[in-house]
Formats: sequence, C-alpha cells, structure tokens
Amino acid sequence: MSNAWQGLEGRHAVVTGGGSGIGAATATALVRAGARVTLMGRDAARLEAQRDALSGAGEVSFVSVDVTQEASVVAAFARATERAGPVDVLINNAGQAQAAPFAHTDMSLWQRMLDVNLTGVFLCTRAVLPAMLERGTGRIVNVASTAGQTGYAYVAAYCAAKHGVIGLTRSLAREVATKGITVNAVCPGYTETELLRASLDQITAKTSRSEQEGREALLRQNPQHRFVAPEEVANSVLWLCAPGSDAITGQSISVSGGEIV
Repeated sequence: MSNAWQGLEGRHAVVTGGGSGIGAATATALVRAGARVTLMGRDAARLEAQRDALSGAGEVSFVSVDVTQEASVVAAFARATERAGPVDVLINNAGQAQAAPFAHTDMSLWQRMLDVNLTGVFLCTRAVLPAMLERGTGRIVNVASTAGQTGYAYVAAYCAAKHGVIGLTRSLAREVATKGITVNAVCPGYTETELLRASLDQITAKTSRSEQEGREALLRQNPQHRFVAPEEVANSVLWLCAPGSDAITGQSISVSGGEIV
C-alpha cells in the first residue's frame, strides 16, 4: 500500500454535477492543478459546454449519468475509467434541493431528496472504492451543505439527506483510515448557483416577498452578510485533494461565512 500522495498531475478526478455551479468551479480548479477530469451529470449539453470552456486548460471529458440509478452509475464509471484510467479523486457534488412544509412533504419529494443527495453519493463512492483500496490511495470529497450541520425550516427531506451524507462521510473515513484514502465533506452555505436562484424562486412564489427581500432574508443568516462564491467552495475541495492533506479525514468543513461555528 502506498501512503504517499504525489500531487494532482496525471491524477484522474471525477466530478458529479460538473456542468455548472460548484461542480464546474471544482472541475476548473482540479484541471488547473493538473488533474485529468471527467465531468458527470444528467445534462449532456451542459457537460459538453463546460468541457469546451475548459479546452486548452487540460484533459477534460464528460459522461452522462443519473446518480440515482445503479446501472447508470456503474456504466458511467466504467466508461470514465476506460477513457482516463482509474479514478483517484471523486467529488460527489450532484444534488438537488426542494422546499415544502413537513406536513406537505409527500413520499415522492422525500424519496427524490434521498435518492439524489444521499443514494447518489453511496452509488458513486461504491463505484470507485474497490480500485482505490487496491491501489492504496484516493481522495473522496462529498459536497454536503450547512443543511447537513444544522436544521432549516421547510427543507426537512433535504436536511435529512445532507445529514446522511455527513454520517456516511464519517463512517467511511474510519473504515478506510489505514488504507491511504481520505473521505471528507464540504458544507457550503447559500452559494451563488442555480440552486440558490431556485430557492429564491420558491420564496417569491410562496410568499409576498420580492426577490430582493428573499435575498436579504437569506443573507441575514450569514455573519459576513454575503453569499458564498462557487470558487470558494472549489478551493476547499482542492485543498482536501492536494498534497499535505493526508491527515484530514472524516471532517465536515463549513464554507459558510461563519454561519456554522
């Protein structure tokens, strides 16, 4: 077993939900650090556009996947491995948030939040872990949320799923602690992404607030009184994958302007 992590040059990194937002920013950071990157997600056109945007920066490819479906995940990772070699770095970023009062959270919404946000992490991790164990090296970073560290009203299903991601992270980190593999989570607060815009749309649709009033309501939860930039989350992910981070495992790192202390 090799305990050394020689850097990101030549390493193969997979980023799920890599076509936009935090995933796209993370892919950009990994490419610039020398990794070969495979973008994964449901929207092939969006993945292709992100690949093209990174052309010239490094080796980038994409594979369509539905992280909630086992067969799709198995096939996608097989294609990615065939193209770019075994996966050294896995960024489980694919996710979705949907709000509803608990009394109006039906089984469909509940299952969808668990499938996308938690089961997807399980399936993708299971796809890469055996080869990482065989090689004695690997980095797994799960993009959770501050919703995995505290509770928010009206998103019980999403909070439950993200708390599950952090639990999975801690458990697996202990299981592979002596195997040269680290497993961590980053927990962004409200970040300037399409997910934030969807949250604002829900606020304006279900209340009498304007979008600006909705933004102010969310900003009041952040001590820095600003939203997080996707690049700030990506920098945290990159740090957890970079040389010198070997002793950091099983952690859930809040990237939230001090909202979680």
